[in-house]
Amino acid sequence: MKILFVANRVPYPPYRGDKLKIFNLAKQLSSSHELHLITIAEDTLDLSYKDKLTPYFKTIKMVYLPKWKRQLNVFRSLFNRKPLQVNYFSTSKFQNLVQSIHFDDFDAIHVQHLRMSQFFDGQVPPQAILDLPDAFSLYWKRRKERAKNPFIKWFNALEYHRLLKFEQKILPQFGLNLVCNQEDKEYLSRLQKRKKSKNKVRIDLLPNGVDTDTFSRKHSNMEPLRVLFTGNMNYAPNVDGVHYFTREIWPLVLREVPNAIFIIAGQKPVESVKLLASDTIEVTGFIEDLAHEYTKAQVLVAPLRFGAGTQNKVLEAMASAVPVVCTDIGFQGLNANQGQGIWSFTKPFDFATQLIVLLNDLQLAKSKGLEGEKIIKEHFSWNSISSKLSSYFKEMDEKKGTES
Repeated sequence: MKILFVANRVPYPPYRGDKLKIFNLAKQLSSSHELHLITIAEDTLDLSYKDKLTPYFKTIKMVYLPKWKRQLNVFRSLFNRKPLQVNYFSTSKFQNLVQSIHFDDFDAIHVQHLRMSQFFDGQVPPQAILDLPDAFSLYWKRRKERAKNPFIKWFNALEYHRLLKFEQKILPQFGLNLVCNQEDKEYLSRLQKRKKSKNKVRIDLLPNGVDTDTFSRKHSNMEPLRVLFTGNMNYAPNVDGVHYFTREIWPLVLREVPNAIFIIAGQKPVESVKLLASDTIEVTGFIEDLAHEYTKAQVLVAPLRFGAGTQNKVLEAMASAVPVVCTDIGFQGLNANQGQGIWSFTKPFDFATQLIVLLNDLQLAKSKGLEGEKIIKEHFSWNSISSKLSSYFKEMDEKKGTES
């Protein structure tokens, strides 16, 4: 099949969720399909990665959108009703590129993220799929509910309502919309029913995947009492999560396990995260070999209090046979029961108690980690995810044929 990928970021290097997904899907699909890519380059370094992607894409077209233009787009959002998250990526050059493409040349079109759907508004081809990393309005709804500062709460509420209306408008235009877990699917389905759209809105599942060759326990370097958190450390849910953990949970753990060490591993840590560093907390900054970092951990924690979708950090840790203690946000969509390599708690005391149990019993941590690894290999390898996406592509190609 001939497939067009419309990516909201250049999918290299594969260090963050949206880049990671397209890169790994392309690696899997390029052996049996002809892939083409159009995307937005956020800086000049992005433009240099074209050669890294040519093994997987037959053609690659990038539109450079410098930071100052994205910031101007944010300012313009104050005077229109488009969500800031969508307007941030608005560019007439990319819109012109999309309009210049002869869609009939492609058997399927993969549109990544709500941000890129704006370029297809009112002109969605029948073979196009909208792949959402999460229900964006649900993410902002949780940000609104978590905010305490009145101005931030007002701003989050404004963005939430704008995203809500945009999702209700755009999803019915696509023949198929994909989300990564059941919670997001049910949420978006309820929104569309509430709107009573004339078009039947189809929402289905495409889980996030993990590279089970890269992330594994093949070369275990476990360091006892090492607790790990990973993620981009300028991302609001991650920043809030580590502050919540170090304030509410970590002191409870240290009372029982005083020699434990908490590692915050992730690129671009904001100043408030850097200031968390202490005798029992290490802030690493960027980690080039994250897979190796997982193999050193006895337990991974994912104490996120808002967000949506499935957390890559959870998938990668479980694939590496590292047991996980998380909140309900890290637990969604895993096809795992409580205790199958992962535990979910909403109260700090319960979270700390389970973490203490795992830190005090190395053999239990290892055995439970292996349970989680089995779940990931069965349901979340990129091979199985790409096969599922291929079946969706085939279905959309057939739909294109009936409507042409």
